[in-house]
Amino acid sequence: MADHQEATLTLPSDPASVPAARRYVAEVLGSWGLDDADEIADTVRLIVSELATNAVQHTFGQSPTFTVDVRLERDEQLRIGVTDSHPRWPRRLPAAVQQDNGRGMVIIRCLAAEAGGRLTVTPTEEGGKTVWIRLPWPAAHAA
Repeated sequence: MADHQEATLTLPSDPASVPAARRYVAEVLGSWGLDDADEIADTVRLIVSELATNAVQHTFGQSPTFTVDVRLERDEQLRIGVTDSHPRWPRRLPAAVQQDNGRGMVIIRCLAAEAGGRLTVTPTEEGGKTVWIRLPWPAAHAA
C-alpha cells in the first residue's frame, strides 16, 4: 500500500448528508482493506455520523457545506476530519438528564480514546474548523 492515501467528499449541510458521509467513509476504508465487520469499522461509522451531524446541526445554516477527509498514513494511522465554515468551535454543552443532544463530542472523544486515538480541532484559513480523529490503523497491529 502507498505511504499516504487520501479521499475527500464535500456534501451539503443537510441531515440527508449524514448517512451519505458515513457510507462514503465505509466504502473508502473498505477499498483500503478494512473489513466492514471489524470492530473499528463500527467505531469509525459512529464517529463520522456524530461529526457530520455536528457539522449540520451546530453551524446554524451558516456553513452551506461540510467536507469529510479520510487519510491513511504509512499503513499506521487513520485520520478522519470533518470541516465546516462556521467559526464557532465545538464545545461540550451542559447535558441535562432530559436533554436529547449535547453529548456528541463526549461520545466522539470516548470512542476515539477506546480505539487508541484522539480528537483535535484545527482552524481553517477561511475561518472555519476541522475536527480530526486520529486512530491506529488495524492492519498495523496485525503485521
